[in-house]
Amino acid sequence: MSLKLDPRTKLYMIFVVSAVVMMSATTPFLWAVRITMTMIPILLLIVEKHYAAAFRFLIFYGTALLLTFRFLSEQSKGFLSAFLVGYCSIIVQFMPAMITAWYVVRTTKIGEFVCAMQKMHIPDGITISLAVVMRFFPTIKEEYAAIRDAMKMRGIMLGGGNAAGMIEYRLIPLLFSCVNIGDELSAAAVTRGLGGKVKRTSVQVLKLSVADYLLMFFFTAALAIFVASKYIR
Repeated sequence: MSLKLDPRTKLYMIFVVSAVVMMSATTPFLWAVRITMTMIPILLLIVEKHYAAAFRFLIFYGTALLLTFRFLSEQSKGFLSAFLVGYCSIIVQFMPAMITAWYVVRTTKIGEFVCAMQKMHIPDGITISLAVVMRFFPTIKEEYAAIRDAMKMRGIMLGGGNAAGMIEYRLIPLLFSCVNIGDELSAAAVTRGLGGKVKRTSVQVLKLSVADYLLMFFFTAALAIFVASKYIR
């Protein structure tokens, strides 16, 4: 089973979740709204059969929530407790946006994304930038895996336990790859007609489904409830 969502719905999800994470949750009800919104992209990852990623996000986010609300507080003493308080607070605050963005990147094709941006009349400069970013990080992940395998074949494991060796054998080649990959992705985007004077056509046919309308309604209602509960007395 696969739930095919329109890229416009996914972008709207990112917008709403990003807006919510910029506001602090100060009551149990607000936390419940935020956690519910976070569970939606995790469930969508499961529907899209990204089980490993969904499980990692669930464990990571759930552990941070558990530590924050059950075992840690601002009055916790000691360096480790203070470190965990700050670390878990950051995870709990911003992890929902990271999960949603990861879901969008992993389940959206570049052609669909560009078509959606054009339908929303977004300037080509923004569209090209975001399209390059969406392809950049997955490509960097693949490049790092290739560098790691090459180092293993040469018997170099984490720079031989040497921090300087780690930088020399892995990070420096990765930095050069980042520069080349960015140039190549930008050239590929321009070659496909982005940024041209003639309006670019697309073979992608985008149409909002019932699931799209339901999700947009849910996130709109969640945002309205969150703002009303926090700022309107």
